[in-house]
Amino acid sequence: MNAIMFIVIALIISFIVIYRRNVGNNVYKFITKNIGLIYDKFAPYSFKIIREKVKELGQDYTPRQYAIQITVFAIFGFIISYMYFYSIVISVIYALIAISVIPYITYLRCKRIYSEFIFEQIQVYTTNTIMEFAVTQSFVKSLEGVVQSGVLEDPVKSDVELMINMAYENGTIDQALEYMNEKYDYYIVKNMHQLFLQITNEGSKDSGEALENMSLDVDMLVENVYRDRMDRAQFHKKFLQFGVILYLLVMMVQFMLGVSSYIKLLDNWMVQVLLHLIIIINSFFLLNGEKYYNQNVGGE
Repeated sequence: MNAIMFIVIALIISFIVIYRRNVGNNVYKFITKNIGLIYDKFAPYSFKIIREKVKELGQDYTPRQYAIQITVFAIFGFIISYMYFYSIVISVIYALIAISVIPYITYLRCKRIYSEFIFEQIQVYTTNTIMEFAVTQSFVKSLEGVVQSGVLEDPVKSDVELMINMAYENGTIDQALEYMNEKYDYYIVKNMHQLFLQITNEGSKDSGEALENMSLDVDMLVENVYRDRMDRAQFHKKFLQFGVILYLLVMMVQFMLGVSSYIKLLDNWMVQVLLHLIIIINSFFLLNGEKYYNQNVGGE
């Protein structure tokens, strides 16, 4: 009981200190601002770029949405752990642990959104380059046409511009293709580049059929990727439901034994360890599912 009172008093004091030091300001904004500063200091540079692009796309959560997410995670962690241990102290600890998982989930979500954006840009790049090549019969001129059309966005646009510069500097497209193949590991990109390299080096009287087949390959890939995206979304919903049910299996045990008998079992440290393991394993199971759902889109 003393430990509980200490935690509650400490939280109240912390709130008062923060509020008094920020008179006239929104306390929540103060907290999120400082969390943002910590994030900017310690987050990997590559993820900072991804996060900025997600914000630019307008798909980042608002402060209100993040606040709701934090509240939901905290309440869920508290309630689930309380059903297992009937201890407010342990429940508070699990609530804090649940909140600490949010940055990782945000990382996965941002990577998924970014990979979806990159894939859509690669689709635009390949489709429009093929269309331009059918007219110009020059790979570099095709790239210039795609850039000038304004259909590409950074970072793909900047990389295509770099390809053009590399082609003019070297007098060949080999290095430019190798650079793009390495940076965007999609088989359709490599296949298209191989076709253009063959046409450029060996020549072709009629490349129309090969270009048409390549366009069909792009369409097939896009169809497969979007079907996979829908399948993942359905899997994700069912997976989360299944994970929550696994957490609630302890209620079945309590129903079979009776709540009073179950609480007596909690005096045994081995039972408590087992219950902790159940929560940890199930949480790990859910995080792995989140990782699968947010894996790269259209990648090899």
